[in-house]
Amino acid sequence: MDVNNQLPSMRQVPVSIEAEQALLGSILIRPDSFDKVAGLIKAEDFYLQEHRHIYEALVRMFMQSQVIDTVTLVNALVEQGDRDEAGGIQYLSLISSSVPSAANIKDYARIVKEKSTLRRLISVCEQISADAYSEGDSVRNIVDSAEQKIFDISHNNETKDFRHIRDILQNVYQDLELKFEGKAEDAGVKTGFSKLDRMLVQMSAGDMIIVGARPGMGKTSFAMNIATNVAKNSRKSVCIFSLEMSGEQLVNRILSSEAMVDSYALRSGQIRSEDWENLADVVTSLSGCDIYIDDTSAISTTDMKAKLRRIPNLGLVVIDYIGLMQTTTKSDNRAVQVGEISRNLKIMAKDFGIPIICCAQLNRGTESRSGADKRPSLADLRDSGSIEQDADIVLFLYRDEYYKDIKGADGADSDAADTANIAEVIIAKNRHGSVGNIKMGWVGQFTKFRTLEEDNRVG
Repeated sequence: MDVNNQLPSMRQVPVSIEAEQALLGSILIRPDSFDKVAGLIKAEDFYLQEHRHIYEALVRMFMQSQVIDTVTLVNALVEQGDRDEAGGIQYLSLISSSVPSAANIKDYARIVKEKSTLRRLISVCEQISADAYSEGDSVRNIVDSAEQKIFDISHNNETKDFRHIRDILQNVYQDLELKFEGKAEDAGVKTGFSKLDRMLVQMSAGDMIIVGARPGMGKTSFAMNIATNVAKNSRKSVCIFSLEMSGEQLVNRILSSEAMVDSYALRSGQIRSEDWENLADVVTSLSGCDIYIDDTSAISTTDMKAKLRRIPNLGLVVIDYIGLMQTTTKSDNRAVQVGEISRNLKIMAKDFGIPIICCAQLNRGTESRSGADKRPSLADLRDSGSIEQDADIVLFLYRDEYYKDIKGADGADSDAADTANIAEVIIAKNRHGSVGNIKMGWVGQFTKFRTLEEDNRVG
């Protein structure tokens, strides 16, 4: 007999009934130990259906602050119609008596979770194998789908059914308590500009943030300023997709902003001797930051997602700019294409649990607008209304000097000269807070935005 031919039939489904019983038994004999596993274990992690029903009843009782013991649990199971499946009081007494102590409940939970993860992995591999055998899609889409399925398991982000609000309430309430006590970790990502952070309530996980402006207004510089601030202050990885500039051009801009060295001097090589020390310090500082730059032209969201999955400790993604991205849609309508890109970027931000900043061009409507006020509005976003719909935050950049001949350029009008160094960040949409305008300093020769003095009291 060929032993190898028998191996498939000898495979056992990864499961530990003993660990499942020990976990449930620990909660029964020590209900307060439920706190230690509530955020780790879900009902679907149990292999046996009756164990799932028991755990669901325990969760409901815990959320309602009911007394948990064998008798009350049986009553809860009867109310939900699961007494026969759960085996009644005899089975509950058996699993309670089989656990000597609840001290090891975390170990039991870990075993249950690991077995559940292995079962999901087996299921996903079977799906991937079926997709590959069927050849029902392009190889590229099949590979991306396979990567996404594995990614979901590794990040515990697998597709689930509806979640009851009581399960979510438990997590939210615990988070509120930690915030009130000052023990919660800061979940937001700071831009590094104090007043902007106050109005945005920082950039949240899953946010899609649009930075819109006319060409030459400074949107790339603004996005790079935020990217370097996040990389330096959060110590997380920041990924920049530069579809318009090469990596070298982008780094030149970053060096100019961080070292306060004239951008023209960097391009021409006419660097003053006193600037070399600043440049050396900035090079050392930035080399210690986890900033990754991809300057592939016409990249798609599929390619972005595949590359981002391999970046550890990801904290922020910057895309410059959305109008140059490629799409897999067969439509020739650019608005439809940009709509698909926008939706995919929002989904990507949610999947990775990070904010994504996308630079976007505005149409020429701002320049042709009659009157003195040429500040942009949401209607000026180019190519597609889907960008406005999908974005959580929309920021517009505006500078008077872009449209006006500033008299103060030669020092004749000091008020006008001051205006030339002022930029406005217009918060046109903000799902998390207020909208409004923020005045910031703009130093064009260094391609750098800065917080004005009156905003230095925070951040």
